[in-house]
Amino acid sequence: MGKGEIRRRVQKKFKLRGFTLKVEALEEALLFISRFPDAEDEALDLLVDEIDKEPLKSSILDKEAVRRVVNLLLEAEAAVDPASSSASNRLALRVIDAFVIPRFRYDSIKKVFYEHTGKLSIHGDAGDKVALYRDRYQLLLQRLTRDKYFSKPVFDTATVDSVSCEITPIQSLIGCAGRRWLMGVISQLEEGHFYLEDLTAAIPIDLTNAKITSGFFVENTIIVAEGELLPTGTFKVNTCGFPPLEDRDDSLSLLMGLDFFGAGILSTEETLRLSALEKKAVNDMFVILSDVWLDSEEAMEKLAVILDGYESVEIVPTLFVLMGNFCSRPCNLSFHSSTLRAQFGRLGEMIKAHPRIEQQSRFLFLPGPDDAGPAKVLPRCALPKYLTEELQKHIPNAIFSSNPCRVKFHTQEIVFFRQDLLYKMRRSSLIPPSSEETSDPFEHLVATITHQSHLCPLPLTVQPIIWNYDHCLRLYPTPHTIVLGDRSEQKAFRYTGITCFNPGSFSTDSTFAAYRPCNQEVELSALEI
Repeated sequence: MGKGEIRRRVQKKFKLRGFTLKVEALEEALLFISRFPDAEDEALDLLVDEIDKEPLKSSILDKEAVRRVVNLLLEAEAAVDPASSSASNRLALRVIDAFVIPRFRYDSIKKVFYEHTGKLSIHGDAGDKVALYRDRYQLLLQRLTRDKYFSKPVFDTATVDSVSCEITPIQSLIGCAGRRWLMGVISQLEEGHFYLEDLTAAIPIDLTNAKITSGFFVENTIIVAEGELLPTGTFKVNTCGFPPLEDRDDSLSLLMGLDFFGAGILSTEETLRLSALEKKAVNDMFVILSDVWLDSEEAMEKLAVILDGYESVEIVPTLFVLMGNFCSRPCNLSFHSSTLRAQFGRLGEMIKAHPRIEQQSRFLFLPGPDDAGPAKVLPRCALPKYLTEELQKHIPNAIFSSNPCRVKFHTQEIVFFRQDLLYKMRRSSLIPPSSEETSDPFEHLVATITHQSHLCPLPLTVQPIIWNYDHCLRLYPTPHTIVLGDRSEQKAFRYTGITCFNPGSFSTDSTFAAYRPCNQEVELSALEI
């Protein structure tokens, strides 16, 4: 990669985080990155992440601001085990904030994805809301057209037609008789009346006697329906389900050079090397806790037990993930914020009292649905720095990220999401879920979000989403692991090669989970107190 290209990439990466580099600061950043010729992207991301945690007075960075962070990173590098021979080994664990994930749109004419390069506004206009639905639909449609059962026949023969499930555009349905396959979004265009809507038209649907697959069928979900058009103009659905999943490797083979996850593209050689390192990382473990109420003495005592336990083991966990809510009642910056700030400081003291964990483990914090923040929309930005400053004085390498957020461990892609999703899905379901394959609500939830390739396919009236950042909740290509922090009972479920689990509500029922990324094993645990 040429020097000019590296300079542009560095400036763009900092700009995405809201920073402007002075010339001297840019040179300092380039000097740091040049130390890692085999892992420039990882080094750049680490530098930006660490600068983002600094209590800066201005978004315009000078040489001293960058040099201070660079020196800290180089000191940390010197303390790393010499067996770690390359920078990418040391940068194996990376956290990707939702608001820096690149946005891709599908061009249905050229049949390619292209990256959105302009600035994304938090306050979108009406066109952005329309684009949200269109992009979701086109993402699943391009996936469906590659499925062997729904791909268009090459030869128009009677034999081929008999086994074809080709999708008919709703606009083309008028005058058609017999069984047809449609794909569309379930919409409520009139109160109490549901329609199936695609990019061409909308039609009333009757789901009364439809045979359905596993999952929650709610408004806004995209379905594939088989049925026939009645003389009344209503499409009577006989069977319906979600668009079939596509294998992760198949998706990646078609998206070479595009970084949907936001962690950067690796060469084939680097991927193979990291994959080998990942399999050898048998001692690496993530400990995940959801609903860590800092204002609850009981919860803090239980957390101390957890830390005491892991402090005494031979190899401490690589990462602790603490998900909100961090307060037992809804909280904002106007009420009780100074108390919560002090409670975060107390948590920092508790972690610092465990020297092995404090030195060898990393801590990742995700806000919950009722935590302090600008709004209850998704994605949620990281916890306000005002609340976390006291903790960072004790644990300077603590990471405060968005909800949802993504973690790249070697080659493995993991998505963390804290939301009481199961309750909302069950309340919003239009028809009772099928019990033919499973009666477990969590398994229905996993089927829904994976087939929809979206973490929260609920109506926007139930769960608002920032229109221009809906892509941050996509699950395409499918990640290796999805962690759904939910107040419901803890569960683990492996679905079509994807590991999904809910660690449970720690403050409510003392449950948590341990995850070993080398073999994607989940250990559901609970304290006996």
